[in-house]
Amino acid sequence: MGVSTSSPEKGISVVTVDFPPVNALPVRGWSELAGAVRTAGRDPEVRCVVLAAAGRGFNAGVDIKEIQARGHDALIGANQGCFEAFAAVYECEVPVVAAVHGFCLGGGIGLVGNADAIVASDDATFGLPELDRGALGAATHLSRLVPQHLMRALYYTARTVTAAELHAHGSVWRVVPRAELPGAALELAREIAARDGRLLRLAKAAINGIDPVDVRRSYRFEQGFTFEANLSGVADRVRDTFGSDRRAAVRGPNE
Repeated sequence: MGVSTSSPEKGISVVTVDFPPVNALPVRGWSELAGAVRTAGRDPEVRCVVLAAAGRGFNAGVDIKEIQARGHDALIGANQGCFEAFAAVYECEVPVVAAVHGFCLGGGIGLVGNADAIVASDDATFGLPELDRGALGAATHLSRLVPQHLMRALYYTARTVTAAELHAHGSVWRVVPRAELPGAALELAREIAARDGRLLRLAKAAINGIDPVDVRRSYRFEQGFTFEANLSGVADRVRDTFGSDRRAAVRGPNE
């Protein structure tokens, strides 16, 4: 359990997250993930990083139960951890391919929204159930996956979209059966890693440099409203009902 790194092929590093039962990461999990991605990106032998997950789904966001148990200390830690993990993916010195299966919710959107490419299984769903969990944030990253008005509707309703729908918007590179996901992600990573390592690093820095939105500043701005929601007490009221009606977190746009 935790975050592990493997090197299945020359030039490729796979960072795998495994926090059963649903990959809802505790504070330490976000920090471990940030460290693993940064370490992989700094390795001069690595030309592409694959971000993957074990278990039922890619990522279910932060561990709500930890926040309920530890209060503001856990909230601050989770916010800092998410900020660092999202930034680590975005700032990774080499391209990052996200291999997504099952659910990709909350903080998972922050990770894949900052990745360079996404390969998904045909059972993958993506969404921000933040308003149902007494939280805010990652609209910055959802905006990188879908058009502006769809992002707003998804955010306000906590609905999800499928991998096929994101593929139609051009934000998912390829959709494959779940059993084929690891191979499909490695296939794309292999094609990327075949390029000159120095040029890849320059290309990553150049593309980040022309990004129209400063994702670090934009997400930090969002986090300020998360703290406001908590200080006002509204976040606690919503979180206290978390789990009593899980349906809102998994509704699709046509349900």
